[in-house]
Amino acid sequence: MTAALLSLLVILALALIFDFINGFHDTANAIATSVATKVLTPVQAIAMAAVLNVVGALTGTAVAKTIATDIVPQQFATLELVGAALVSAIIWNLFTWWKGLPSSSSHALIFSLVGAGVASGGWAIIIPKGVKKTLLGLVTSPALGFLVPILLMFLLSWLVLRHMRPRAVTRNFRWLQIFSAAFMAFSHGGNDAQKTMGIMTFALSAYFGTQIEQVPLWVILSAATAMGLGTSVGGWRIIKTMGFKVVDLKPVDGFVAETSAALIIETASRLGIPVSTTHTISTSIMGVGTTKGFRKVKWQVAGRIVVAWVTTIPICIALGWLIFRIFELFT
Repeated sequence: MTAALLSLLVILALALIFDFINGFHDTANAIATSVATKVLTPVQAIAMAAVLNVVGALTGTAVAKTIATDIVPQQFATLELVGAALVSAIIWNLFTWWKGLPSSSSHALIFSLVGAGVASGGWAIIIPKGVKKTLLGLVTSPALGFLVPILLMFLLSWLVLRHMRPRAVTRNFRWLQIFSAAFMAFSHGGNDAQKTMGIMTFALSAYFGTQIEQVPLWVILSAATAMGLGTSVGGWRIIKTMGFKVVDLKPVDGFVAETSAALIIETASRLGIPVSTTHTISTSIMGVGTTKGFRKVKWQVAGRIVVAWVTTIPICIALGWLIFRIFELFT
């Protein structure tokens, strides 16, 4: 076995580890509200999310192509560059998981790739199109995540809720929230697992020294499986932050938050835009909370989440850059 092949295998293993960590880090995105409203137990919710994350990951490759071809050109791809990006993203993911902060695994990976790319060839090799697409998702998904559930809640209230007794609302939406949680888990797999598929395709391009436009089937299957396994381990720390500390939720609130977030993420996946599932569901929960009154949202906790979002970009660029420089010392 050559040193290059060994390096490729290590990087592919790192990518799958990142996907596994993404699965248990972001499990909360799909199921926190269902657990918070006691519609599902944590075990039931995690099992459902694990299966549907895998199914969602098998449904497309548009986001994977964005990661593989639109951030750093494949002709500049090296195994050191990909390895530095992955190690950087894993470090930041584990740190924010340990702190219980719902930061974005997606942005950790993409901006770590940018940092490693800058260290490798300077800012000139970074493709503005892919970064702009990522920033577009960074800005619009939380904004829509906040607004869509407010509109959906007002629409539901006007069409349905005002004609029902409170007890009937709770009883009916307990069942409906199971479907919205399933939709959320499916959409999470469809967007997040594709990012690992993209980075694995980028590594294969570096190893073979050629442009790879289509994501190989074995890459799709392995990334989907790793995310499903990671999800099955669960992320109770972040579930507590997302489900219990931002706002007090009822089943109808969880249904609206999950349905809104899943619609936004699924639309972005079809457009090839790598959005943060964490950003989207967090702001959806805040949007639902706002319909109960501005003071119902625990903005102090929301502020901690925003700090994690804002710091992810510069820290991951710097980490990706630094780790690439360290790798250079040994190559």
